[in-house]
Amino acid sequence: MSYNTFTLSNGLRIIHAPNLSKVAYCGFAVDAGTRDEYEQEQGMAHFVEHLIFKGTEKRHAWHILNRMENVGGDLNAYTNKEETVIYSAFLAEHFPRAVELLADIVFHSTFPQHEIDKEVEVIIDEIQSYEDSPSELIFDDFEELIFPNHPLGRNILGKPELLRQFTSRNALEFTARFYKTTNMVFFVQGNIDFKKVIRTVEKAVSDISLSETNRQRIAPFTYIPQTLTINKDTHQAHVMIGSRGYHAYDEKRTGLYLLNNILGGPGMNSRLNLALRERRGLVYNVEANLTSYTDTGVFCIYFGTDTEDVDHCIRLVHKELKKLRDNKLTGAQLTAAKKQIIGQIGVASDNFENNALDMGKAFLHYGKFEGPGEVFKRIEALTAEQLLEIANEMFAEEYLSTLVYS
Repeated sequence: MSYNTFTLSNGLRIIHAPNLSKVAYCGFAVDAGTRDEYEQEQGMAHFVEHLIFKGTEKRHAWHILNRMENVGGDLNAYTNKEETVIYSAFLAEHFPRAVELLADIVFHSTFPQHEIDKEVEVIIDEIQSYEDSPSELIFDDFEELIFPNHPLGRNILGKPELLRQFTSRNALEFTARFYKTTNMVFFVQGNIDFKKVIRTVEKAVSDISLSETNRQRIAPFTYIPQTLTINKDTHQAHVMIGSRGYHAYDEKRTGLYLLNNILGGPGMNSRLNLALRERRGLVYNVEANLTSYTDTGVFCIYFGTDTEDVDHCIRLVHKELKKLRDNKLTGAQLTAAKKQIIGQIGVASDNFENNALDMGKAFLHYGKFEGPGEVFKRIEALTAEQLLEIANEMFAEEYLSTLVYS
């Protein structure tokens, strides 16, 4: 994928990928997430993401809401452990409107206390809804298990008792630390001339000066595999098996990505789906997932099953992991696995919104963006010997942690 980049005098980096669609996407990707919060700030990154739409120095919440809605566009945002992204989708002709609004809410939000008092209850409802869904909650509890007493193990949504104490000042202090031009990128995907992109963004942030972020992330502590069972009042048992994975800059992550897809990717022919669902009817859903952070990662397998089948399913999962540790993929198996994941990436890359968000995140951390073609090359270069080595490193039974909701 071809793209353009530019850095403004105030340190804001811009990345732009042209296309011929009438719909465009743009936004700010900020290098700040849950792991950057102080102990007493748990939930602050997500809190700011919610409240950033509630008022600026020149706009009330109603005006922010309507600015893009009135021309058929929309505003959105998300928060994870390491990033916060605020973005808009719109017809390309409304690009200046989107840029001006996004710059206003990112750099000039005031976080009015009366809006905080209302929105906190919305976030607490979100937390309670999340806690009512064990198949989602177990992912957070698993990260707490493998990152104990570390910011990466914290729930993104935070704690109700802390949220109710947050004030406008707290939100402003957090954004003052991290919402700086050198700690974010502005990404654009759409049929917009790049010179116009630069001019428009430069004008929108002309009042923002160059400043650095004084931030030191704490590396995760030594990993010790754990096994934990939590009693939950649920009809079905939920299970997570996994470990720490490779970080975002580790070359082995591509190999683990392929192995993860073979094991429990979205294809109905994944090994775990065949072993647990298709052949034995023990689960409705089984999946394997990867997350790469800047200095570590997470590999995990999730399934839900009847409580009496938990041990059987766990044995079957370990059996499939052992096959990958003990048996090198044949040439035919490796070729088929590569073809499948390349096809999945190709289909996914047809989603312009996901492309724009991926581009912003990649440029934020890597200073570049790899299109599908570059990813395909890395996948094609993988050998069966490399995958066997990764399987023995990542899937060793003594390296894995297990969390069970029963």
